[in-house]
Amino acid sequence: MRKSGPPKGLISYLVFELLEERPRYGYEILKEIHDLSGGHWEPSYGSVYPILYKFEEKGWAERVEREDEPDRKYFALTDAGRDELEAKRGECGTKAHEFADVILGFYHVYVTFSTDERFDVDCPDGDWSFDEQFSSWIIEQMIRHHERDFGRFERIDDTPEEFYERCGLDPADLEE
Repeated sequence: MRKSGPPKGLISYLVFELLEERPRYGYEILKEIHDLSGGHWEPSYGSVYPILYKFEEKGWAERVEREDEPDRKYFALTDAGRDELEAKRGECGTKAHEFADVILGFYHVYVTFSTDERFDVDCPDGDWSFDEQFSSWIIEQMIRHHERDFGRFERIDDTPEEFYERCGLDPADLEE
């Protein structure tokens, strides 16, 4: 179970990968992360710039001067940064469960606002609502993205316990 926000280390991993492609400046990295999320998430300036400065301090990135943009601070990955990226790739590979927890957790809160009488959220007309129609749209978008990236969506009839067993996962993780 996640305490809050995206999995720890996600932003720095994304910065590593984006710098691996080519030298970039902070705002460009923010916009690229925004695009990667389908326009649904963008980390704050206060999270990306300290990462760039930390990378520079640790020797993982270096500033690159560009004659065409002398006032911009571009950063490029160093050989040490590429080595660190390899380690981060393995570390990030262990975060799939945390991602699922964030996605499912926020979806459960969304549905709770729609269905639990303890919450009386007042949504303005002509805007998003916490209701079945908008919940269905969210799920439809998830299925469309799945089909675009992985192929035809097929329902999984397993209970959570059956799914965990079939995938060789620890069922104690269900209780967290």
